Amino acid sequence: MTGSDGPHREPGSDVRAAGSASERAREEEERAVEQALALVGGSSGPGRSDRSGGSGERPSRSRDPRAPWSSRDSRDEDLNARRSNDSHTGPGSAPHADRSSGSDPCDGRDSDQRDGRAAPAPGREQPPLPDRPSPGDLAKPLPPSWDRARAVAARAGRGGAPATIRLPLDRALGHVLAEALGALTDLPSFDTSAMDGWAVAGPGPWAFEAGAGLLAGRGPAAALPDGTAVRIATGARVPPETTAVIRSEHAHVDEARGLLHARRSVVTGQDIRPRGQECRSGEQLVPAGTVVTPAVLGLAAAAGYDALPVVPRPRVDILVLGDELLNAGLPHDGLIRDALGPMLGPWLRALGAEVSGPRRLGDDAGALRSALTSSDADLIVTTGGTAAGPVDHVHPVLDALGAELLVDGVAVRPGHPMLLARLSPDGPYLVGLPGNPLAAVSGLLTLAEPLLAGIAGRPAQDPYRALVHAEVHGHPHDTRLVPVVHRPGRAGGRDHVAPLRYNGPAMLRGIAAADGLAVVPPGGVRSGTEVEILDLPWAPATPWTEGCFT
Repeated sequence: MTGSDGPHREPGSDVRAAGSASERAREEEERAVEQALALVGGSSGPGRSDRSGGSGERPSRSRDPRAPWSSRDSRDEDLNARRSNDSHTGPGSAPHADRSSGSDPCDGRDSDQRDGRAAPAPGREQPPLPDRPSPGDLAKPLPPSWDRARAVAARAGRGGAPATIRLPLDRALGHVLAEALGALTDLPSFDTSAMDGWAVAGPGPWAFEAGAGLLAGRGPAAALPDGTAVRIATGARVPPETTAVIRSEHAHVDEARGLLHARRSVVTGQDIRPRGQECRSGEQLVPAGTVVTPAVLGLAAAAGYDALPVVPRPRVDILVLGDELLNAGLPHDGLIRDALGPMLGPWLRALGAEVSGPRRLGDDAGALRSALTSSDADLIVTTGGTAAGPVDHVHPVLDALGAELLVDGVAVRPGHPMLLARLSPDGPYLVGLPGNPLAAVSGLLTLAEPLLAGIAGRPAQDPYRALVHAEVHGHPHDTRLVPVVHRPGRAGGRDHVAPLRYNGPAMLRGIAAADGLAVVPPGGVRSGTEVEILDLPWAPATPWTEGCFT
């Protein structure tokens, strides 16, 4: 029966309704707490289901506890609604563009597609899995900041103890010393003449005998009597009791009387390199982690080394993805030239890696999986395919292989769809670069460079800052990497950097003229602001670029 109060209610229904309302309030409070924790990258607290808990779920992958954003479920799936699409739009955005079905080619991954789960049938609601709230239910953490992503890559590279090999001097160039280099002898190992001239003992004038004198490479000579002199060549052993060496041009020879006179005052010890002047036996010459340069090779040889303990160079495989790429000739019929294949090998070699020739796989998931599982490299670098388009296979193949995602997207422009993965606990790393050329350069400097430095045992480089002489626009949320060129100060002013034109994500014209990349924080910087600079591995030490690039 019904009345003015509405439909008849069963006894106790008011109590149950109040309980349900209270339960919903608790759930909303817990959801708010979970949302706040998710925004700062923390745990969601008790009650959050494990990925491996329910039937039909994918098994959980091991995660690096040091990298809070290492899993796929921590990616910001709403970036395409909150961020501008600056790395895949605009003029020149076609080369190597990551293809995506979403509104943003870089960020528009559908959550169901990303997880490999089929979308629900039309008209049917599919409840979200325990750890994957439906879109809009909870705000998801943003990708890591640029500097945090670099720190994760560097830490990953240093994760294992570097191997040590001994290489002869003629093969050690460019490697990193695995141990500190200590002197095996005093340098010099005996008192040596620093000049061609005369070795003298006591005050002058000095008597001398005609003859060739003392030459380099000869055995020890007899002690030099007081008041006498003997000719001596550069590098020859100085006789015992020698007071000084007088340079030939500072000496006057009286042949008739057999006497030597000094044209200048003589100081005890002048032009003599005493034993151990440069180093003593056992003294450290250069620390571990030093790159073996030609000068280091010379020092090692002088100190008595025939071979050096070094870290093997990291081995890198390059996989070029994309059916639209040409190896030669002009672009035509929707096909474009592969810019990354020719660029990445030399760039990675400049970073100290041993690099195999690039392999062009096209858009073939099976070929990509086969290449990843058969590689014996320390690092695999892929180009393109890191978004969510119909032929972007990098994420699905990594999922199928059970790879651990350490970095999945970075808050940087260009290049934010970059990623870093570990294929297995003792297997190779993979750096997935976006397809656009300058975006790929951003990925190299953000992830590949610090990772390779860690694997090779190189110490972290101290960042440096420089004034920028121009206003540089920034992204609202992300770091920007902008090609710059060094400029000398004028009229006593400080040296500075100037941003270069042609810095779109698909452009290489700016970076080809650059000395480095300026790290521009979100919001941009005004002229006269100091910014961090990333040097390019071949950048000259002095400014050089002028003309149409600035």
